[in-house]
Amino acid sequence: MKVEIWSDVMCPFCYIGKRHFEHAIEKLPFKNEIEVDWKSYQLNPEYHNTNNETVYDYLSRSKGMPIEQAKQMTKQVVDMAANAGLKIDFDTNIPANTFNAHRLIHLAAKHNLQDLAEEKLFEAHFVNSKNIGETDVLVDLAVEIGLDKEEAVAVLQGDEFTEAVRYDIYESQNLGIRGVPYFVMDRKYGVSGAQPVQSFTDALTQSFTEWKENQPKTTLTSLNKNDDAVCDENGCEI
Repeated sequence: MKVEIWSDVMCPFCYIGKRHFEHAIEKLPFKNEIEVDWKSYQLNPEYHNTNNETVYDYLSRSKGMPIEQAKQMTKQVVDMAANAGLKIDFDTNIPANTFNAHRLIHLAAKHNLQDLAEEKLFEAHFVNSKNIGETDVLVDLAVEIGLDKEEAVAVLQGDEFTEAVRYDIYESQNLGIRGVPYFVMDRKYGVSGAQPVQSFTDALTQSFTEWKENQPKTTLTSLNKNDDAVCDENGCEI
């Protein structure tokens, strides 16, 4: 069963939601039958950090709140992240445009490294205070996860996967997604936000049960005249 996750690398709740979702998956007996596809989303597509803004400056300006209120709001997020086993450092966090980061994720998907790219970008942004809007930072991350450096440079300096990112965003609009993280299960059910682990467990179980019931049943017609030369739980017959 496919689970599509619309996410932005600059979104702390996307990082927390990713971890809650992973904890839920690990508890499920059908975890190996879940296919995850990360989808691009931009919370602020026009944003570019040209004045060395801190995250507190960014929140204060964009939300029209005092710096101290922005700090208090982020503290609540830090506490929520800690409960998920994550360490987020907003004091040194660098706001950035994430379009090229999403293009890098699409490149990683081409090489079956999409989930690792997503994880490393979250870590770079929220834990290691890297500017994920800078090409050099993204190239270093590409190499770290096992991508070819020359291919990563070519992609990031060109326009490859630009339309793929835009199409993901277009799809989100058609589906009525107005915030992230947003988890779409089998294109049938949606779960919005960094829900608790149990909520993901319940949603995945319901979605998978219905998906499994709708899979075509295969019955084989045996061309053997007998069942000789086989082994089963009772041993081998010759």
